[in-house]
Order: sequence, then structure tokens, then C-alpha cells
Amino acid sequence: MRVLIVEDEHKIATSIKKGLEQESFVVDIAFDGEDGYNLASTEDYDVVILDIMLPKMDGIALTQKLRSDSIHTPVLMLTAKGQLQDKIEGFNAGADDYLPKPFAFEELLARVRALSKRPQKLVSEELKLDGLSLNTKTFEVVREQQFINLSQKEYALLEYLMRHPNQIVSKDQIIQHVWEYDADILPNTVEVYIGYLRSKIDKPFTGKQPMIKTVRGFGYKIGGK
Repeated sequence: MRVLIVEDEHKIATSIKKGLEQESFVVDIAFDGEDGYNLASTEDYDVVILDIMLPKMDGIALTQKLRSDSIHTPVLMLTAKGQLQDKIEGFNAGADDYLPKPFAFEELLARVRALSKRPQKLVSEELKLDGLSLNTKTFEVVREQQFINLSQKEYALLEYLMRHPNQIVSKDQIIQHVWEYDADILPNTVEVYIGYLRSKIDKPFTGKQPMIKTVRGFGYKIGGK
């Protein structure tokens, strides 16, 4: 899952980023509204965590601009303001949820997870495909009753593939969702991590149909024939 944090208080932004990364999220940060808008309008995020009081462009204006551009990424607003009128202003601008500061990280995490599922109301905490299951809450991956131990990046790659079953996804799409915006990715990095995944979820299961398939010239897909 990929999240954008737009927050000018560096300590808060980096703290949220660290906490989300420990939960296997991919996280980008912008420290002002203009940079936040540029990222949110050109990159593909599952949720935007957005402070209202921002330099260059405030959170209300940023959200309104995204919605006017027909960008409907779920927005969670963070603010020191807790008055009802401030909440109404945020919701009227197009925000999906509102969390006053200070807040517990556990509550923010729960709200982010809930928002990420809104566009796909039928998505449960457990993704299942052809005998392979991935639990997005416990991070457990199981195939044919055997637990599979994955690194954080391997898990993020598998989760992205399983959220798009039987669909071809390109290397660029994978990079956008599994690595941070400013990560230094080598051309063969995706191939390397696909290889790591295959060695854990395909190779040990001889006689079973491989889960991950290469579609030459296009990318990869999981499931299907």
C-alpha cells in the first residue's frame, strides 16, 4: 500500500512515515502544499495524509484542487484545529476523514487502513488466490497450509500483485507502488524481487501451477493461466 504524507512539521512527518513503514507501507513525504499537490496529482497513492496548515498551499485548497482535477484518492486530514466548523470545512473540500492533533498512531493506522478499502468495499483483510493467502493485518503469507517468510519489500510486492489478480502489471506500476518516489531503483530491481518471490511461493511447491507469470514485453501477473 502506498501513502503520501503532506506535513510541514518534519518530526511528525518522519514519525508517521517510520510507523507506517513498520507496517509494510510504502511512504512518500512532501513538506509543503505545492510539492504535495504535485506528487498527489502525478503519482498513484492509496491514501493521502494531509495537514491543513501548510506553506505555499493549505490542505483545504490542495484537496479542492485534487477533487477539481477528478483525483479521488482518499484524504485523511490532520490538524491542530478540532472545532466542528473546521471539520465541516475539510469535509466540504472533499476530505474523507479528519483526525485532530495530538493523536495516537494506532488510531491513524486504523483510519488509513479503513480509507484504503473504501474504493474496494469487498476487499477483506485476507487476500486469497489459488491456494495462496495474504493477511494484510498480521502479514502472514500461506500457501497450501505452509507459512512463507517474506521480507518487507517482498511482502509489499506480493500484496500489490494480489490486489490485482489475473491482471498484467508493468514494471513501472510495480515501482510506483512498492518503492518510494525518490528511491534509486536499478532497471533489474523488479526482476530481482520477482525472482525472490518465486523462490518462496513457487519453487518449493513442485507439481503446483506457478503463481507468478512473466508476460514478455508487458510485465507480470499473478494467478490465471
